[in-house]
Amino acid sequence: MIKILVVEDDISMNGLVSQCLRDNGYEVKSCFDGEQALDALDGETYSMIISDIMMPKLDGFELARNIRLTDKQTPILFMSAKDDKPSKLYGYKLGIDDYVTKPFDIDELMMKVAALLRRAQIANDKKVTVGNFSMDMDERTATINGEEIVLTVREFDILFKFLSYPKKTFTRSALMEEFWDFDSSATSRTVDVYIAKIREKTAACDGFEIVTVHGLGYKVKLK
Repeated sequence: MIKILVVEDDISMNGLVSQCLRDNGYEVKSCFDGEQALDALDGETYSMIISDIMMPKLDGFELARNIRLTDKQTPILFMSAKDDKPSKLYGYKLGIDDYVTKPFDIDELMMKVAALLRRAQIANDKKVTVGNFSMDMDERTATINGEEIVLTVREFDILFKFLSYPKKTFTRSALMEEFWDFDSSATSRTVDVYIAKIREKTAACDGFEIVTVHGLGYKVKLK
């Protein structure tokens, strides 16, 4: 069964989200601050983490930062009353996967949960198909209408990441940290050049496009 960790200090909100998740067939563990969450994560595996930001002892930002030190894959969804751009940008920089602002529609939250879990499964299967375009991580192949296209290693990895998490915005700084690591010569302009090359090579794809999110970075838009 899919197990989800809910981290929320508001007891009633925690109970509402946890119960809706259970009603949708998920197993749920509830925590009420970031320190409890880290304890729950010690030796236990979860399919997804849903967390508030403003919490006692350890806030959501620090929780996400600690998780991403050792776990780059498990989806993290922030739900918070903080709807300012800097908070969202910082969350995405830390490596979260999605962000919903309180108050939110509980049905919309459940749809986001299902979508994130599907994307995580794509990443685990290491294969993705969108329209006439397919990628296979194990074989390191990318095809359009069955014809293989040539992508560099970095272009392939960036595009696979984008398609594994459609609609998620990736900041330039987050892309630099993940795909250029400590290469001091890489800049935000370097990222832009790579995105331009990927767009050119996938221009014939009919299922998606890479769009610019002004002031943040890039994301895949499904057609």
